[in-house]
Order: sequence, then C-alpha cells, then structure tokens
Amino acid sequence: MLILLRFINKQVSKRMSIKEKSKEQAILEAAEKEFLENGYDSSKTTQIASNAGVTHAMLHYYYRTKENLFNVVFDQKVNLLKESMLPLFHNPDLPLLERIKVGMEMHFNFVAANPNLPRFVLNELITKPKRRDMVVNKLKTILRQLIAQLQFEIDKEVEHGTIHPIEAVTLLLDIISLNIFIFAISPILPSIYHPFYQSEKEFFEARKKENVEIIMRRLKKNDN
Repeated sequence: MLILLRFINKQVSKRMSIKEKSKEQAILEAAEKEFLENGYDSSKTTQIASNAGVTHAMLHYYYRTKENLFNVVFDQKVNLLKESMLPLFHNPDLPLLERIKVGMEMHFNFVAANPNLPRFVLNELITKPKRRDMVVNKLKTILRQLIAQLQFEIDKEVEHGTIHPIEAVTLLLDIISLNIFIFAISPILPSIYHPFYQSEKEFFEARKKENVEIIMRRLKKNDN
C-alpha cells in the first residue's frame, strides 16, 4: 500500500511539474510577443498574463517583476543566437569561407525568424543607458568567443594567400550590419520590394544571397 501511494504521489507530482512548465512557457511566449511588438515601457504585465491564459498573480509568482521577465526573454534570444552561430564558426570540418557563408545564412535566418528583435534591441540601446550596459555585456560574451578563434583562422588563410586581410571584429560587424539592416526598416520594406519581388520570402532569399556574395567578394583572393 505504501509503495502504491508513493507511486501515485510521484505521478501526480510529475503531472503538476509538466503543467507548471507549460504555464511558464505560455508566459514567456506571450511576454516575447508583447515586448517585441510594443517595447519594454509600453508592455503591460496584465496583457501578458491575459495572452498567456494565466492570472496576473500567477505571472508575478513566476517572475516577480516585468524587468525579470524581460531579462529571461532576452537571455533566451541571446542564447539561441549563440547556439546557432558558435558551432558553425568553430567547426573544423568546414573550410573557413564555407563556415562564414553558412554562419551568415544561419544568422540571417535567425533574424528573419525574429524580425521585430533588431528594432526592439536598437530602441532599448538608444533610450535606456542602463539597459544598454546589460545588453552590451551579454553580447560581449558571444563576440569574444567568436573573435579570438576567427582572427586566428583569418590570419592563417591570409598567410596562405587565399583571402584578403581583415580584422575579425570588422568582418562580424559587416555581417551583422548587412543582415540586420532590412529588418530594422521592416515597416517600409513592402513599398521597397513589392514592384520587384513577388513575395516577402522571395525578397528575403535574394537579400540573403546578396549579403553572402558581398562578404565573399570582400574576402576571396584570386577567386580561390
């Protein structure tokens, strides 16, 4: 009987744990949408709770403050970006230029899947000095991991005569600038691409290809 009771309690606890995680995930998804669409200041925790299908008290129980909730959402985006890019740039099984190409495409796809993120982050950087320091500190971790190894490999390729010299930090800024710009001006994009492309998807694919070609032309030496 005691063993049966323990088994029942374990199953009940397991179901409760799954249910709790489901509620947390619903809150995070609603918060992400609210923050990216309306910005930090204009976002309301009451609206987030309503969209997540939970009470405001429950949202407060999980995350206490709007700032805590924002930090969790932002951390998830930074970690997703890091996980998508770092393995490619540090993958020794691919030649450097191929890694840069694939890394650029993955970065573009990441931004395309989160199109409101660039404008949201830029707005936070410009209007909130305190938050800017937090954002910069989080991004530094990614950039430091990328730059050191990338510069080492660039220097080796330069010695072999296969690419033109370039600072790794400059290369990363070029890639980020090219990939992010069109999403930073997304409200006016349809008026730009509509006469020339049949759909937003077609335009994005063409833009991604062009961005890669720009970087490859900058790097490649003697068409190697």
